[in-house]
Amino acid sequence: MLQKLRVVLAVIAASVACAIAQGRDPVETRLEARKVVREADGREGFAAAEAVRPGEIIEYVATYRNTGKQLVSGLAATLPIPASTEYVAGTARPANAMASVDGATFSAPPLKRRVVRDGKSVEEEIPAREYRYLRWFPGELGGDKSLSFTARVRVVDAEAPPGQKAGAK
Repeated sequence: MLQKLRVVLAVIAASVACAIAQGRDPVETRLEARKVVREADGREGFAAAEAVRPGEIIEYVATYRNTGKQLVSGLAATLPIPASTEYVAGTARPANAMASVDGATFSAPPLKRRVVRDGKSVEEEIPAREYRYLRWFPGELGGDKSLSFTARVRVVDAEAPPGQKAGAK
């Protein structure tokens, strides 16, 4: 499980880093994964996310830091939702995240789709558990400044290999 989590984190880190899409920019990206736990006094705390079980919540924190002095523009931060997890609705911070089920089309949540029911085309809300990507568009990052983006996921299948959707055969 530890090896699987490391692979998932590496894939996410690579995806987050690619979201900058400006190879010469002096932007460093750091990704943290931490397990959300309840402390003895009932408050929320964090623990290492090296070993996880179904039902546990992981919080991802992607931090972008401009190490240069010049403004970086066109910044987009993308956070994939790993296989074997599901996005916990309403946990994206800042709250203006766009969501996607395919990584190509992003819209403000809640996402909707058209389906045919009883021969009629109707619009339905897509459950947050089907979201596979979150993206923020802060646009600019000033010199020597940083921005952080967070979202939480629930582990649904600790045994699903990276890249395979939980429950897929």
